Amino acid sequence: MDLLIVGGSGFLGRELARQAGAAGHAVTATFATRAGELPRIRWLPLDLRRGEEIAPVLRAARPDVVINAAYRKADWATTADGAIRLALAAGQYGARLVHVSSDAVFSGADVHYDESAAPDPVTPYGAAKAAAETAIRLFAPTAAVARTSLILGDGDSVHETFVRDLATGRREGVLFTDDVRCPVHVADLARALLELAGSARAGTYHLAGADAVSRHELGVLVAGRDGLDAARLTPGRRAGTGAPGALDVRLDSTRTQRTLRTTLRGARTFLRPADR
Repeated sequence: MDLLIVGGSGFLGRELARQAGAAGHAVTATFATRAGELPRIRWLPLDLRRGEEIAPVLRAARPDVVINAAYRKADWATTADGAIRLALAAGQYGARLVHVSSDAVFSGADVHYDESAAPDPVTPYGAAKAAAETAIRLFAPTAAVARTSLILGDGDSVHETFVRDLATGRREGVLFTDDVRCPVHVADLARALLELAGSARAGTYHLAGADAVSRHELGVLVAGRDGLDAARLTPGRRAGTGAPGALDVRLDSTRTQRTLRTTLRGARTFLRPADR
């Protein structure tokens, strides 16, 4: 399979490129500012905010499948406009699209969301993701839209770094007990996305972990795995703080999980200390 991974230098994109290359796929990955250093990967510059850059990359890569893992949280031009232009261009060049979306498309009013749930975003980022989803569903009917949640790894995600900084006193802050998500391990997520890429499946899929945990519980789990003092993680409540965004959003991945070989582990499993 010839793959084009857009956003290949990001946290998820690097893992996608690593796994795809190890599996023997021909991989082209894009970067906005700095190419990655993985072997056997062809790197091309691409800034989705510049629509004129998209077609030359597709002409050079000639992919069977494009996976869009590009991420600029506060940037409508990348998250909405760029994603839509990429979807249209992929279709013109005969490539199927797997688009990575987010649980930010939901308000939290219903708490539990399966793949049939309609977006009702409450933040600019969520609105941009929802706009991209809507356009892709209408104009790229063979595409797969994969919603996910907080992405963790083996210590190198932004969420894990924040917890370590709190637990070691390098910074101050609060971890909310009423802010709930379904975290997923980056390796599981990448494996599931590549499985979708290698199939003909179209429509909306949920690729989130099996466990719903609060930010504070997630911090305690990270601290336990890393041998840090969880007592230094200050709990608090986000409700009433005025902080934007949904509180409790739980992606139900049951239907998607029935169609995949890849198991999407819950945080209580993948953050369990190795000696247990």
